[in-house]
Amino acid sequence: MIRVLIADDQDLVRLGLRALVESEDDLVLAGEAADGLRAVELARRERPDVVLMDIRMPGIDGIEATRRIVADPGLAGTRVVVLTTFELDEYVFDALRHGASGFLTKDTRPGELLRAIRLVAEGEALLSPSVTRRVVREFATRPSRAPRPHPRLDALTDREREVVGLVGEGMNNEEIAARLVVSPATARTHVSRAMGKLGARDRAQLVVFAYQSGLVSG
Repeated sequence: MIRVLIADDQDLVRLGLRALVESEDDLVLAGEAADGLRAVELARRERPDVVLMDIRMPGIDGIEATRRIVADPGLAGTRVVVLTTFELDEYVFDALRHGASGFLTKDTRPGELLRAIRLVAEGEALLSPSVTRRVVREFATRPSRAPRPHPRLDALTDREREVVGLVGEGMNNEEIAARLVVSPATARTHVSRAMGKLGARDRAQLVVFAYQSGLVSG
């Protein structure tokens, strides 16, 4: 069973999401929160597999709630999916930077939302790197956002640094393998090691790190 926590300050949105979750045999509702503080509290108590997190909520917003959940060692298995009204919301980048596994717009079709919940619960990034890159490019390259190298960037080998840059360009393992003339298994190993050294929860966050560290140009 996949345990899902819903965090949104709109009653109708929570009602719709709850009905959708409860309609599926493999999903179970882990709780509902109308504000960010309550979302963090419930996440720590219920330890859900997936949190559907609205951004704009009273108390603390969804970005800060995401940061607290991701930073909690006891919630290492919890994945956060941010819900937003607009695809290129200015807050989406910050949510990804703080560890969200991806984002969905609130007009996402029910079937796509259910697929996203299951995908993220399996530990996959919700977004393909190319889609994430589109969001990151929009905001990470603004003048107010100068590159800030990841503090553990120096732990990467030259090849791992190169691979992170290619992930940031939206390449999958097979494309990276072809570019570097190595096997897909070797490319996957480099990606996994880089994720481990940088503390990236999934490829979506690795793309963010690549842009933050200046490994990919806008």
